[in-house]
Amino acid sequence: MIAIPAIDLIDGHCVRLTEGVFDTVKVYGDNPASVARGFAEAGAERLHVVDLDAARGSGDNRDSIRAIRKVFPGVMDVGGGVRSLENARTLRDIGVDLLVVGTALARNSEEVAAWVAEFGPVFVAGIDARDGEVKVSGWEAGSSIRAADLAIRACDLGMVEIIYTDISRDGTLSGPNVPETVAVAAASGLPVIISGGVGSMTHLESLVSDPPAGVSGVIFGKALYEGRVILKEAIILLGAVE
Repeated sequence: MIAIPAIDLIDGHCVRLTEGVFDTVKVYGDNPASVARGFAEAGAERLHVVDLDAARGSGDNRDSIRAIRKVFPGVMDVGGGVRSLENARTLRDIGVDLLVVGTALARNSEEVAAWVAEFGPVFVAGIDARDGEVKVSGWEAGSSIRAADLAIRACDLGMVEIIYTDISRDGTLSGPNVPETVAVAAASGLPVIISGGVGSMTHLESLVSDPPAGVSGVIFGKALYEGRVILKEAIILLGAVE
């Protein structure tokens, strides 16, 4: 099980939101590349980046993503605003390894199928849900699609994995939603990365002591920035689970 630190971007800053609400934004730094370098030095082999401006259609953070790519040598996935073939090409040209698709997957799955045909196995399904319903457009709109149903669609389209976020847990530090994540994994048959709610080393220890079926990794952000999780220790701890 891999430990994956997260960088969320707004206007070139490292930020975190609570339950996806933009009014709750808290800035943790104005040099994302420096943060990414620190994660690499701590031993992170993968980095999760979310462009929140692109997610809500208010701009993008491509310059920050380029700077991050230059200093982070491991696998880098990027989500937020990946809603066109042009977006996908731009991010791949920057050097992004994996593209996380959420809104487009829910609303334009046939178009996403064409992207997969062009680029191959580089797409990750970003399934973000509240009470089991998938949310889109920066989590600001409903979709009437159940998370498990979208997970099945992701598998059928050739996605390589799923990042599942329980929005009601994200940024709360209250612990991840393991049962729903396992249900998504079971429905899709794809490896699923759990996201949202990790707030302590105790939460990670619980995942290690009883490894959830189908869960291949854990994303955490706010807990790192607030010193509740030590990245080096998390990498070692989660790495013990195969």
